[in-house]
Amino acid sequence: RTLYVIPFSMGPPSSPLAKVGLQLTDSAYVVASMRIMTRVGPQTFPRLAQGDFVQCLHSVGRPLPLTDPLVSGWPCDPERTLIAHVPARRRILSFGSGYGGNSLLGKKCFALRIASRLARDEGWLAEHMLILGVTDPAGRKRYVAAAFPSACGKTNLAMMTPTLPGWRVQCVGDDIAWMKFDAQGRLRAINPESGFFGVAPGTSMKTNPNAMLTIQSNTIFTNVGQTSDGGVYWEGIDQPLAPGTTLTSWLGKPWSPGDPEPCAHPNSRFCAPAAQCPIMDPAWEDPEGVPIDAIIFGGRRPEGVPLVYEAFSWQHGVFVGSAMRSEATAAAEHTGRRLMHDPFAMRPFFGYNAGQYLAHWLALGRRPGLRLPKIFHVNWFLKDQSGRFVWPGFGDNSRVLAWICSRVAGEDNAVATPVGLVPREGALDLRGLRGVAHGDLFPMARPFWEREAQELRAYFQENFGQDLPGEVMGELEALEQRLRAM
Repeated sequence: RTLYVIPFSMGPPSSPLAKVGLQLTDSAYVVASMRIMTRVGPQTFPRLAQGDFVQCLHSVGRPLPLTDPLVSGWPCDPERTLIAHVPARRRILSFGSGYGGNSLLGKKCFALRIASRLARDEGWLAEHMLILGVTDPAGRKRYVAAAFPSACGKTNLAMMTPTLPGWRVQCVGDDIAWMKFDAQGRLRAINPESGFFGVAPGTSMKTNPNAMLTIQSNTIFTNVGQTSDGGVYWEGIDQPLAPGTTLTSWLGKPWSPGDPEPCAHPNSRFCAPAAQCPIMDPAWEDPEGVPIDAIIFGGRRPEGVPLVYEAFSWQHGVFVGSAMRSEATAAAEHTGRRLMHDPFAMRPFFGYNAGQYLAHWLALGRRPGLRLPKIFHVNWFLKDQSGRFVWPGFGDNSRVLAWICSRVAGEDNAVATPVGLVPREGALDLRGLRGVAHGDLFPMARPFWEREAQELRAYFQENFGQDLPGEVMGELEALEQRLRAM
């Protein structure tokens, strides 16, 4: 196979937060995708010449000539796949996989697993977070970073079209944030990527029109279905087919609606340049980053967890992030509806001891002179007893962002609960939403949260042990005390 050499920058090359990598690969798919997802070119040469770069080695593991036929045209060696990270040496080795997350080594491998270790050593944060700018009708702008497990609506939120009149959302990034406190104590964030590697199924003009407009050209589609007239297809694309159009599944087989297997793989992807997104923020490539006013954690919680609540403090916010749980997604190794612990949405991406990771967040928050962002938790996926979502989501999530912005501005419109501060009745704008009642959005059942605290205690003991910071256990004990006082 042909050997390709890819010199690339994660982040705008002139940014003090940017890092450089050099990837060797034998996959033309990787080359084309990396040119979209990272900044490839001679602007990386000065850093490379200094030896200041992450080494990335990748092979699909199928030398030519082939001894066995390929499955679905993908060169890979799933029986011997190995993806290894050596953080101390800034080195990534990937063999046998052609899939994006395992072969586009600038993405999760570098930007989270290696970068989280670099961030700990250098005093910053590398996080599985989107970044968006939200502007209110008066023209006041806030920037928000938000962590969700894969396929929990990160891209939809980052590219939201608000339903609230006069509000505007602009995208800085949909997946990864690198953040560092500046000399004035503001937390500044860059998007280290230059493209979107989004989940295709469920993406439509209804759910995410800005994503659909982004992927009209210069886009690589992976494991989606194909139409006989040269188009792409996936579950939830919500576009009528022209008469006589036939479909081919991601496995290369004829497919018809109603077939038992999906047309597109549940984790099929689009890879598109970020600059094509019609709502990219003007500052999305600002070398200094954008100032973060709020941090949001969230996940799929069909029961018990309120639509939104605010942490009592930075330390309590670290606890809220550590306690994140979500229904498993197609992007994770577990399938189905199992509820998974996913601290900071980083469970698959920690580049070092997870207890030390929490300690790093706590230590940053103790630095003097900081303007710490407020921390929130959201749950778009709460259901009623009949299994229906109680919140419409999508563009109506702007109503939650509006309340978050009001809290950042210092408005007194929240009430305390055992888990955090929730909107006072009337503080969350529900005008125009039929059948949505404030009380249904903010359940606070003591038995549910007692179970949650009990399961969290067991999870901490089993997975963190002595590495769990005492402050985090202290926050759990404080939650248990508040529940007893209900």
